[in-house]
Amino acid sequence: MKRKKINYQLLLRRVCLIVLDIFLIILSSLMALATRFEFDVRQIPEEFFSVLLDYGVLMIFVTLIVFGVFRIYSSLWEYAGLEETFKIIGAVVFSSLCDMAIVVGFGKHLPRSYYVIRTFYLIALVGGSRFFYRLLRLRYRKRQHYSIKKKKKIMLIGAGEAGRTLIQEIQNSRYLDQKICCVIDDNRRKIGRYILGIRVVGDRNAIKRSVERYGIEQIIIAIPSAGSRKLRPILDICKDTDCELKILPGMYQLVNGEVNVSKLRPVNIEDLLGREEINVNIDEIMDYVSGKKILVTGGGGSIGSELCRQIAAHKPERLIIFDIYENNAYDIQQELKMKYPNLKLTVLIGSIRDEERVDTVLGKYRPDIIYHAAAHKHVPLMEASPNEAIKNNVLGTYNLVLAADRWKVKKFVQISTDKAVNPTNIMGASKRVCEMIIQSFNRHSKTDFVAVRFGNVLGSNGSVIPLFKKQIAAGGPVTVTDPEIIRYFMTISEAVSLVLQAGVYARGGEIFVLDMGEPVKILDLAKNMIRLSGYTPEKDIAIEFTGLRPGEKLYEELLMDEEGMTETPNKLIHIGHPINVDEDRLYYALQVMKEAAENETDDMRLLMQSIVSTYHIKAEENQQCENLQKAI
Repeated sequence: MKRKKINYQLLLRRVCLIVLDIFLIILSSLMALATRFEFDVRQIPEEFFSVLLDYGVLMIFVTLIVFGVFRIYSSLWEYAGLEETFKIIGAVVFSSLCDMAIVVGFGKHLPRSYYVIRTFYLIALVGGSRFFYRLLRLRYRKRQHYSIKKKKKIMLIGAGEAGRTLIQEIQNSRYLDQKICCVIDDNRRKIGRYILGIRVVGDRNAIKRSVERYGIEQIIIAIPSAGSRKLRPILDICKDTDCELKILPGMYQLVNGEVNVSKLRPVNIEDLLGREEINVNIDEIMDYVSGKKILVTGGGGSIGSELCRQIAAHKPERLIIFDIYENNAYDIQQELKMKYPNLKLTVLIGSIRDEERVDTVLGKYRPDIIYHAAAHKHVPLMEASPNEAIKNNVLGTYNLVLAADRWKVKKFVQISTDKAVNPTNIMGASKRVCEMIIQSFNRHSKTDFVAVRFGNVLGSNGSVIPLFKKQIAAGGPVTVTDPEIIRYFMTISEAVSLVLQAGVYARGGEIFVLDMGEPVKILDLAKNMIRLSGYTPEKDIAIEFTGLRPGEKLYEELLMDEEGMTETPNKLIHIGHPINVDEDRLYYALQVMKEAAENETDDMRLLMQSIVSTYHIKAEENQQCENLQKAI
């Protein structure tokens, strides 16, 4: 058996405290007697001194035992606070009662007031010695810390409980190279007051002025109860100061008692979007998903993998992941196996282009719900390879829809995009055809076919945020296609929440649209990211305009005029009404597109416009398009 190593330093410290306490116990007893007789030693009867001499050792021994039981010798007194104060009071009161019991038990007598006075003296002496020690340690550490390194000057925004806790940790730590110089809070009653010695200097309007006055290098935002809308105006001021920004993530940190420096994170671009994250009814989703067999196509991608994570958490009967990219599929498989060991998980490699493979998978596993996230989505790449967009996005979806209808899948949720509205590129047009397919099939099938349409997803593969991060890390330039280009944005978790909630509301034929707030100017996004990285736009990192890429437009729309808008119980999710589709023409066009794509036609854009009337291509191609429309 391995012997426990003795900590001699800790043992020596406790012995010193015990010796000190013995002296303080004797001193408090003598002072209590002296106080009782107005400090006239001659008036004190000899019998009282005899009691202290005869039973003093026993009383000291009992008092030390009581202190040990109350863990007086186990506390870290350099961090002592209210809890340690209550421990001292409790230990001293209990020890005084024990002293009284000893004296009375031996048939002796001491003045009743002696026990009360001795209690107050011992509390003051023991408590005072501990907190004097704490004061000395703090003074020593601060002096030592100042002499070793220059501290980073911090501004704290938020004079609430979270802010107070952070101040206390930073002040007490010997390892942090930070010094909080001032506090900002919008509560007028707090301005001018002090938190642990740090002054609340003003509201948000004082941020820039205080940064210059105190030489602030870092700003910490400690308002865990504030949402994105409330934080954005403050963040907009802070990002213009060139200070490093840190933020305390959320209210749960305060509830769980996890407010500390390690929980701080850098301010992300998501914090500046100024829109509250979408909230969904988790119970509804749980009831809808739990106990169901669910298939996710493209389950290894950005949206698909997050869908798999959230579905796995809601206890499906079986989760089937279908993806052509084996590395992505393997990564999500290992993640889910580790996090949900009891999950019935099937991971299959295959392409939605392969009609036989798709039909075999659905016939074998008979999913109740399909989330169709497999697609080619990069606009410039699809402009260069339009036939591939059709093969994968259109014909692949058609294969999946046919199989879902054949095998009586209950619900089919198609992942769509705002680029499907009045598309100017082949990718958006292909996704619009997918919407037409599912709305057409919904009229005749027992399967409920729906689509979910949203904008750009922050942090997804190939999105603008990772690109900007790489360009900034490389020293620039950051490339923006046009100074006026704007986009709607949402987080991956929002996108997946919308998809899952849409499945609950789906009755067939709907296109669900998220209220994504105000669109964001990509140029502002680039500037904000540069500032959040600690640089100044145009000064440290250049911004270059490259011109709109093929098929790209300045702004995106979420709904076509003729679709209209209906609210759902979730006020941030709306329904676009189905548009009548000429089914015979659509299915004939699909056959023509299939043959044309397989033959690598050069006229796919013209063919696409003949099907999607809102798809806009170059003016010189319009005449060719009109001729093709007549043929179809």
